[in-house]
Amino acid sequence: MLQRMLGAKGPATSALGLGCMGMSDMYGPSDRAESIATLHAAVDAGVVLLDTGDFYGMGHNEMLIGDALADAGFTRSHKRDDVQISVKFGAQRDPAGNWIGFDARPSAVKNALSYTLRRLRVDYIDIYRPARLDPNVPIEDTVGAIADMVKAGYVRHIGLSEVGSDTLRRAAAVHPIVDLQIEYSLISRGLERDILPTCRELGIAITAYGVLSRGLISGHWSKEQGGGADFRAHSPRFQGDNLDHNLALVEELRRVAAEKGVTVAQIAIAWVLAQGQDIVPLIGARRRDRLAESLGALDVTLTSADLAAIERAVPKDSAAGDRYNAHAMASLDSER
Repeated sequence: MLQRMLGAKGPATSALGLGCMGMSDMYGPSDRAESIATLHAAVDAGVVLLDTGDFYGMGHNEMLIGDALADAGFTRSHKRDDVQISVKFGAQRDPAGNWIGFDARPSAVKNALSYTLRRLRVDYIDIYRPARLDPNVPIEDTVGAIADMVKAGYVRHIGLSEVGSDTLRRAAAVHPIVDLQIEYSLISRGLERDILPTCRELGIAITAYGVLSRGLISGHWSKEQGGGADFRAHSPRFQGDNLDHNLALVEELRRVAAEKGVTVAQIAIAWVLAQGQDIVPLIGARRRDRLAESLGALDVTLTSADLAAIERAVPKDSAAGDRYNAHAMASLDSER
């Protein structure tokens, strides 16, 4: 497995990480046994970074990962230190799963961390981060509380998620920030304007989620999919004329991928990998076949001609619809 650094002051990690959210939440039903098998297959393949959130399935995802890491088949060949667990916190949900707020107060940071450690059955978290900026709490207070947990040995590194340049600078003045988790794909390139240059100036890596835009540019999505508990049914890019437009972009990308002899998903992931050694894509596979396909992106080398062809197929800002609904977009510090 190729490796990349998580920032100037962070650890080495695998060139691809595994985003585990879909194993518990947001994308409809998943298979527990297949999820655990996929986690094991990822680590066996050299994927070090496992990304989760304490609100994914209201704790279910953390417990699932904990079970996978404690499984006898895993412990025979791996140790806790063979993986890096990245955890987001702060989002609040009610028993029905509705989103009801955000809390990143220092007391909430330490309380959430204590539950996360218990659910994962580990002694420390490798990277701990607020999932969003809490508008009611200075970022200095939130990062300071995590820094306390670093000093106490419960957290190794501090990350952030979906914040803008000003917040990055203020946070980094309190404690080193190893990475910013933010959506980045061929059709979500807003961070290139200001946030990515700021991260590079400050020595902060990017862990890119949504590299396949939640399956939209995977080459596997069709108009008949979605609905029910799948939150993509309410995502602007998956609706009406927007979906027709975006799937037409995918077909253009499919032609480029076919000429290269790779799949659409592989060329889309390879494009993100090619944007810099300080970028680590998170692949959201919840099945072993999708994992294997995504890992194949590591074998794809894109030439300047390939990158130009991809840009012609999917020009910057060519997607129709925002990446979240209006309410969610308004809450993103990274979009201000």
